[in-house]
Amino acid sequence: MKETFYNLKMVFKYGKGYNKYFVRFTLATLVGIVFNVIVPIFTAKQIVYLTNNQFEQLIYASIIVFVILFINSIKMAFITHNTARYFRGTTKNIQNELGKEMLKMELSDIDKNPSGAFIQRLTSDTNNISHVVTKGEGFLTNILSKVGIFITIFIINKWVFLYYFIASIVLLIFGILKANKANEKDRVFLKSYDKVTSLTGELVRGSRDIKMLNFEKSFMKKFNTEVDEMSEKMFDFRKTMAIYDFIIFTINDIFVIGVILLLIALIKNNMIETAMAVVLFSYKKEVLENILGSISGLLTLIKEFNLSCERVFEILGNKKYKKEVFGKESIKNIKGNIEFRDVSFSYGSNLVLDKLNLKIKAGSTVGIIGKSGAGKTTIFNLICKLYNTSSGKITLDSKSLDKLDKDSIRGNITIISQNPYIFNMSIKENMQLIKDNVTDEEIKEACRIACLDDFIESLPDKYDTVIGEGGVNLSGGQRQRLAIARAFIQKTKIILFDEATSALDNETQSKIQRAIDNLKGEYTILIIAHRLSTIVNCDKIMIIDNGKMQAEGTHEDLLKSNKEYKKLCKTELVKK
Repeated sequence: MKETFYNLKMVFKYGKGYNKYFVRFTLATLVGIVFNVIVPIFTAKQIVYLTNNQFEQLIYASIIVFVILFINSIKMAFITHNTARYFRGTTKNIQNELGKEMLKMELSDIDKNPSGAFIQRLTSDTNNISHVVTKGEGFLTNILSKVGIFITIFIINKWVFLYYFIASIVLLIFGILKANKANEKDRVFLKSYDKVTSLTGELVRGSRDIKMLNFEKSFMKKFNTEVDEMSEKMFDFRKTMAIYDFIIFTINDIFVIGVILLLIALIKNNMIETAMAVVLFSYKKEVLENILGSISGLLTLIKEFNLSCERVFEILGNKKYKKEVFGKESIKNIKGNIEFRDVSFSYGSNLVLDKLNLKIKAGSTVGIIGKSGAGKTTIFNLICKLYNTSSGKITLDSKSLDKLDKDSIRGNITIISQNPYIFNMSIKENMQLIKDNVTDEEIKEACRIACLDDFIESLPDKYDTVIGEGGVNLSGGQRQRLAIARAFIQKTKIILFDEATSALDNETQSKIQRAIDNLKGEYTILIIAHRLSTIVNCDKIMIIDNGKMQAEGTHEDLLKSNKEYKKLCKTELVKK
């Protein structure tokens, strides 16, 4: 119960701005409960008047009941409107806040978990959280309304009241046991469901590679295994619920037979009239079934609510997933000097960078080469603070990266990766994500520099063309050029190219190379490349090997002093 109250408090916090709707439908609910208590009493009195031939009183009572029912109908419409507004607003607030917090999570935590786990939290779990108020109001109203029926039963006959009360308690106990077991089974099912959701996303997003690499069978084998496991968990959940339902329904039937026998005994002993016995028997469904269903439903809802809160507040409350931490210092006019001092970094137990030292002067163009896994991309990730160093220090314009705020780092650095993510929007909208007030002229100029303008102009919808999830409607080279165009829109002082020209043909690469050359001197440019032709004109070339600086210098210097570099150059010339 303590957990539920805490979670409700958190929900009201995120419902800020919409709590007035909560107050409105709560007040209307309280009024409705009063009416629901009164109506059964008046109904019972009507039957008494009818059996005693008191028709005049019956007419007055009927009019009052009609008025109450009419007001109740207005009340229901009022509650429906306000609960809908509260649900929509609270869900929106929680989803917005959750989305923000997910973007603050460290990449290391995101990498460790399937995407489905986060998708479920952002969709199903947020809905469950908001539903506790809207759905819970219905269950609670139903439960409290039945109090009126119990009062009516108590007025008519205390023995029947006592019987119904004991029966309700017994059924409630089994309802609680069912809800607890449902929560336990549902928790297990959700873990399996997260895996299937994540794999479903992979099936859609990776369908091209699945087909091209011809591993449909192995992928579907994995997919079917996870689906089967999820189905087993769902079957286990439903089987358990079915067992509890059978027990509860059987007990309920026994109690129904018992109340029949009790009413017969009361009639025989002249302790109740037949008409009143009929009325009391007609209440059995409300007392034994509806109140049980409402209590059981409310308990199940609370269990689902607490489970969803646990999953969501793991992110919102920093309980499980680490959040990125930035400093408070800022750089207003960044120059672009970068320095690594004894920087080490590990992915788990895998040491990637080992006390790496490097210096990059503002306005210089630096090429970085090395074998796969040497740590080149990790250097870029650390500069952008996508990961934190295991040890050592990184500085930007002589200021520690750990002390700088987010905008000073990421607002001044653009990274263009080998496999850039292109959003399922139009070309123009992809550009507007970078700069919401970007002009059409700026977009066209950026695409021209990235050698993409001719292709875009050939499209039927030109810059309004939707390019599919992940840029599926574009070739690899076109995706990279669009990513390069996005970088030009951002116009940051530091630009990092991570194999950004690897998917380009030689002619386009040469055009991009000229565009990069035009940026030299004005921007700090770092280029990771396998093609040495991309970096031969750099001010400095760094060779990274096993997480350490193996050599650095100009193209000419390295040709003279480094055998490995000379060998690489000869190999590339032979390939050409």
